[in-house]
Amino acid sequence: MNKNRGLTPLAAVLMLSGSLVLTGCNDKETQQQGAQHPAPTVGVVTLKAEPLNITTDLPGRTAAYRIAEVRPQVSGIILKRNFTEGSDIKAGVSLYQIDPATYQAAYDSAKGELAKAQAAAEIARLTVARYKPLLGTNYVSKQDYDTAVSTQLQANAAVVAAKAAVEAARINLAYTKVTSPISGRTGISTVTEGALVSTGQAAALTTVQQLDPMYVDVTQSSNDFLRLKQELADGTLQQENGKAKVKLLLENGQEYAHEGTLEFSDVTVDQTTGSITIRAIFPNPNDALLPGMFVRARLDEGVRNDALLVPQQGVTRNPRGEATALVVGADDKVELRTLNAAQAIGDKWLVTSGLKAGDRVIVTGLQKIRPGVQVKAQEADAQAPAQTQPESAKKS
Repeated sequence: MNKNRGLTPLAAVLMLSGSLVLTGCNDKETQQQGAQHPAPTVGVVTLKAEPLNITTDLPGRTAAYRIAEVRPQVSGIILKRNFTEGSDIKAGVSLYQIDPATYQAAYDSAKGELAKAQAAAEIARLTVARYKPLLGTNYVSKQDYDTAVSTQLQANAAVVAAKAAVEAARINLAYTKVTSPISGRTGISTVTEGALVSTGQAAALTTVQQLDPMYVDVTQSSNDFLRLKQELADGTLQQENGKAKVKLLLENGQEYAHEGTLEFSDVTVDQTTGSITIRAIFPNPNDALLPGMFVRARLDEGVRNDALLVPQQGVTRNPRGEATALVVGADDKVELRTLNAAQAIGDKWLVTSGLKAGDRVIVTGLQKIRPGVQVKAQEADAQAPAQTQPESAKKS
């Protein structure tokens, strides 16, 4: 008997029918599975234009309002130092006493020369007075009279020169008392009693600094400076009374108690850093600020009336470094937008182009979508709060 018999016609029909049934079942399951994949849900933030006070944090250093390097204006030996280092003094207070002996002698000599000149001038005056009535007679010739007048003029000139010499000697004598040109706080004294000082020496005897008010010098990139000027010129930013207010953050992170104002900006750009120096002035009644302290100045640039703020988790960067965001369009499809993220404000970006009020920016669910996909948008406030970027992302 042949063991390899073929299938009977009935068996073949039954197998074909079963195959068709299984194929139909698989098609139905595939259709059901396709129907079970709805549009993904994403969290969005609907943008609203609102007024925003724009501030920028810039690093800087404090500087004294006025600095006077005290130097001797005459040479001599220091007899006495009349101040305590680090003390507050008034303008005109004597700081050092230089030995005045030689200058006193020169002053006395100059006064003696003045007295001699005045005596000679008086004799010349009397001579002219006697000759004048006799002019035209045989007692005094015209030449003698002219000589007397000339002698008087020379004597008067000698008096003027002698007075100038006396004044110069008096000034030099006064310079033996080295005084402070400004009110402020004294620094370290570089000389002691017995030291020889001269008018041409390079080192200052001491330094006096006025600490109230206080300057704060900060640097800003030339690009940001030009942007600020343009926005102020076209009215995008508005300042109160045309003056920018400045706040100060100290090294320990605390905000300084007094508010300052912007004084001026430098007229040249540093070629090595591409930045300019901006100077602000702050009141310093309690001497909380000292020269050379590192601070952060918070510049109040002005008010932007139609600012758009986008959460930072909704903004990414493409390979070219451009800021991009995914937006839900009117047909609920995802659109890719390229935008200008001008500045970080807390945990948001200030966007100046690429988006408009009413746009729905996707902030959650970004990992499961791509441009062109249809999604179901839900306001992010209705979802669990998303993790924001750290505060260190803030522009400074």
